Amino acid sequence: MARFQPSPPAPKQDRLTEVSGTENHRRWLYGFLRPQLGRLAVVFLLSLGASALALAQPYLTKLLIDDGLLAGDFRTLALVAAAMLAAALLGAGLTALNRWHYVTASGRVLFALRESVYRHLQRLSPAYYARVRAGDVMARLDGDVAEVQRFAVDSALALLNGVLVLCGALALMLSLSWKLSLIAFALLPLQVLLLRVLRPRIEVLTREQRAQAGGISAFLYDRLSAMKLVQSAGAEAREAQGLAGLQADYFTGLRRLQMFNLAATTAPSLLTLLGTVLVFLAGGAMVIEGALTLGTLVAFTAYLARASGPVHTLLGLWVALARARVSLQRVGEIMAEAPAVRAPAEPRCLPREARGGIVLEAVGFRYPGQEAGVLEAASARLPAGAKVAIAGASGAGKTTLIDLLQRHFDPSAGRITLDGIDLRQLDPGALRRRVAVVAQDSLLIPGSVADNIRYARPEAGAEAIAEAARRAGAADFIAALPQGYATEVGTRGLKLSGGQRQRIALARALLQDPLVLILDEATSGVDSAMERNIAAAIDRLFAGRTRIVIGHRSTLVRDAELAFELAGGRLRPQDAGRRRAAL
Repeated sequence: MARFQPSPPAPKQDRLTEVSGTENHRRWLYGFLRPQLGRLAVVFLLSLGASALALAQPYLTKLLIDDGLLAGDFRTLALVAAAMLAAALLGAGLTALNRWHYVTASGRVLFALRESVYRHLQRLSPAYYARVRAGDVMARLDGDVAEVQRFAVDSALALLNGVLVLCGALALMLSLSWKLSLIAFALLPLQVLLLRVLRPRIEVLTREQRAQAGGISAFLYDRLSAMKLVQSAGAEAREAQGLAGLQADYFTGLRRLQMFNLAATTAPSLLTLLGTVLVFLAGGAMVIEGALTLGTLVAFTAYLARASGPVHTLLGLWVALARARVSLQRVGEIMAEAPAVRAPAEPRCLPREARGGIVLEAVGFRYPGQEAGVLEAASARLPAGAKVAIAGASGAGKTTLIDLLQRHFDPSAGRITLDGIDLRQLDPGALRRRVAVVAQDSLLIPGSVADNIRYARPEAGAEAIAEAARRAGAADFIAALPQGYATEVGTRGLKLSGGQRQRIALARALLQDPLVLILDEATSGVDSAMERNIAAAIDRLFAGRTRIVIGHRSTLVRDAELAFELAGGRLRPQDAGRRRAAL
């Protein structure tokens, strides 16, 4: 069987327009439904056929009773019974085929929605992830996206099918008895009025519940990521109490929401039951008086039951719309978040002879909403192939400078060039493949050691991976692992020590083969001997490449050809010779 592949969404679907609003949300959502309209039409037609066969059953029951049983005609009885069985079998086949196409279309819409939101999240800046809680984003990416998909696909089908089935049932009911039809639906306006009162309250409570659920997810994600700190501080009881408080608030809101939802479903059901009771009383009296046959009454009540389902479905859609609107707005808030950088319409390519020369020309940068700039007219020339040391106090802007060099942000003023090309003219993805960063807290993804080393070059073979590990000084400890390169590193690489994670990160950078290598306190987790080996390997393997060393470890910075101190938003040159002498 061919592997299921979700249909990719059109490029215009990747981002919701910045002008928020229900109409924009609907337009964005329709982009994901459009490719599946043909299959959804098939689903609708199959559903319509199955519903038509189901509507035939009560009328066949009437014939079975009146023309077969009560008339004493066995031939008619047998023919009608066979027709009922054939209709049931055909309806079951149509339902099975309908379900196959429905799951396919529904799954493709869901996967395309989630992939689009995920792709947009990939383009957002580090500042966004510093501002929002990961658990809340995960709740929106999972629960809210699924809620939007369910309503987008199910509601249209349920609406069309419900209206047609209801019309068919009503037509047959009227043909059987118009008087009973009026009695059956006399209470329908009261049901609509009741839901009109309940729906706004349900929408408000749903919004609160979504936010509280996101808060619990964010709490769990944050605390599980910092469990070692929680244990070290002896804060287990306090954190458990914090979770209990969040859950208590969620539980209170959940009970309130469930009560309103119960009222929105139970009250219409009770009113429908009341209408059915009235139909039985009036219809029974008509049968006793001889104004109605028993078969007609049985068929009418069966059609009334058939009609009640679509009525409840349509009324339920009205309530479900409130929940879907909340989820769509929560997803829309993510999609309306503007990426900090964009790829140019016609990006330039670095020349084949690119060497990695970097020039900062009066670079200024400030984060949105902050008055003070992190960088103010920072200027420096980093020659291609040079080893450059950059020092600075905590908060001086070293991380911001790294983000600018990888184009996670663009300068607020001035510009940065790589081999004479403004970084704004380069595609961010292409640039980041040529500028590798090995940070103090080296991140690993769940997977094997080999998966992490070749992460930037997924096409790399086993020999290239092993060579990169050997050059990074990681081959020996990898060989000692239970499954060698196939060993799973665990969540965030926590099965390995800090030094082992950094050596794998260095091997990943070596395999990436960048023009520029940035070492952000990259050897802080290894001993002095290993630090010297890594420093020698970096200078040997990246000779002729630009190396930017951020930190104060002497082994890495003592041979720097240029040295700068980042202070007051500026890069201040330092005498490299005197710096080496001081070290």
